[in-house]
Amino acid sequence: MQQINLDTPTSQQRLRSRGICVIIPTYNNAGTIADVVARAKEQCDDVIVVNDGCTDDTSRILSSITGITVVTLSTNSGKGHALREGFRKALDMGFAYAITLDADGQHFPEDIPALLKANIENPGALLIGERKDLDSKERSGGSKFANAFSNFWFAVQTAQRLRDTQTGYRLYPLHKLHGLSLLTSRYEAELEIIVFAAWHGVKLVQVPVNVFYPSKEERVSHFRPYADFTRISILNTVLCFLAVIYALPLAVIRKTLTVLRTVYALLFFLIFTLCIMTPLAKLFIRFNKMEEGNRLKLHKMLQFMGQFVMSYHGIPGVKSSIGNKYNEDFSRPAVILCNHQSHLDLMPMLQLTHKLVVLTKDWVWNNPFYGYVIRNAEFYPVSRGMEELLPQLQSLVERGYSIVVYPEGTRSEDCSINRFHKGAFALAKELGVDILPTILYGAGKVLPKKAKHLHKGVMHIEIDRRFSPQEQEEIGDLRIRSQWFRKYYKKRYRELCDEFEHYA
Repeated sequence: MQQINLDTPTSQQRLRSRGICVIIPTYNNAGTIADVVARAKEQCDDVIVVNDGCTDDTSRILSSITGITVVTLSTNSGKGHALREGFRKALDMGFAYAITLDADGQHFPEDIPALLKANIENPGALLIGERKDLDSKERSGGSKFANAFSNFWFAVQTAQRLRDTQTGYRLYPLHKLHGLSLLTSRYEAELEIIVFAAWHGVKLVQVPVNVFYPSKEERVSHFRPYADFTRISILNTVLCFLAVIYALPLAVIRKTLTVLRTVYALLFFLIFTLCIMTPLAKLFIRFNKMEEGNRLKLHKMLQFMGQFVMSYHGIPGVKSSIGNKYNEDFSRPAVILCNHQSHLDLMPMLQLTHKLVVLTKDWVWNNPFYGYVIRNAEFYPVSRGMEELLPQLQSLVERGYSIVVYPEGTRSEDCSINRFHKGAFALAKELGVDILPTILYGAGKVLPKKAKHLHKGVMHIEIDRRFSPQEQEEIGDLRIRSQWFRKYYKKRYRELCDEFEHYA
C-alpha cells in the first residue's frame, strides 16, 4: 500500500492551508516591532507589516527583517487606514483571513493558535480577542472608560454584547468585511468594523487572549483623549442613526429570507420526493415485476431524484459539487464509506450512481412515505446484523452494486468525525471487495443536528481512491482498520474544510 501521511499538520501549516495571515499595523514602535514580528513569525509564516508613515527607526528595522511583507504608507494616516491597506494587500495575496495584532507588545503572538482553533470551530466568524483579567491590569482611566463606553454603544447599535470591543487582537474574515470604503481612518475604525459585521449577520466570537501593559514610563500610546473621544462620539451618533434606518430593515430581510429558504426546501422535498417521485416509484413497482432490469430502472429513478435535488436548487442558498480526481466510475462493486452529518446526507450519495444500495436505520426502512420504495430498491436495515444480511448483500455485489455504509452510525453535532464501528470493515472483508471512501463536507453546516432551519453554504462530496482487499489486510485487523480509516477521514475532511472555508 502506498505510504499515506496521517500526521496532524502543524499550526503554521494549518494557518497557511486555511488562508490565514497576520497583519501588524505600526506607527513609531521601534522599541518593540522587531520582537513582535519575530514572535509572530514563529507562529505564522505569512506576516504583513503596515508601516503607517513611521518617523522613528521602524523603517530601518523592518528592512532588516527577512520573510515578511511590508506595506509602506508615505504619511501617517491612522490605524483605520493602515488596517484597510493591510486587508487589501492580504486579499491581493490570496488570503481569506487576517489576524491583526498591535506592534507595541501588548498582544501575545503566542495566542495565535487559540485564534486558529476558534476559526476551525467557527469558520467565517469574526473573532474578537478578549483580553484576560482586563480589570486587574494597570490602565489609564481614559482607557477603561473608552472600553466601557464602546461596549455600551455596541450593544445599543447591534443588540449584541461583547466584553472587549476595543481590543485590536482579532481574526477577520476578509471576504465578509463590510463598509471598508466608509471606514474611519483612526483607531475607532475597529469598532466600526465589528458593528457593520454584526449588521450583516457575521458571527462574532470572543476568544480569551493574554495582554501585557508596560509601565507608564515605557508605554507608547497614540491615543488623544479629547480629539479621539470627539470622533468616537460622532461615529456612535452616526451608527445609532444607521442602526434604525439600515441595520434593522436588513435584519428583518435576512431573517425573512432564512425562513423562506427553509420553507421552500421543505415544500420542494414534500412535493418533488413525496408527492411526485415516491408515487411514481410506487406505481412503477406495482405495475412492473421487480426483476433485475426493472430494479435497475428503479435505482435510476432514485439517482435522478438525488441529482435533481442537488443540482436544481432543491436546497436554496446551497452550492453543490462533486470531486472525483481518481475518475471513479463505480463499475466495480465496493463498500462505500461516508461520514454522517445531517438528514441531508443521502441525497449527495444517491446522485453519484444508480448502482448502489444503502444500509439504513430502521425508521428509514419502515418509513410510511418512502419505505416501500427503498425496500424494493433492496436497501436493508443495519439492525438485521451481518449474519442475516450477508447473503442478500453478496447477491447485490455479484450483480454489480456497491454497498453504502455510514461507519460512525450516528450523525455528528459539530461535523467532527466520530468513532468508526468495525462492521463496515468486516463487511468489506466478507464480501471481498474494495473500500471506497467518500468524504462529505457541508451537510452538517447547512442543516446541523437539532437545527430548525437551513443555512446558506456549500455541500461537497469527494470521491476518494479505492483500497483493495490486500491493502485492507496490510493495515491490520478490523479494530486497527476502523481506527486507521477514521484518522484517514479526519485528515481528508480537514483538507476539505481548509479548502472550502476560505470563503465561508
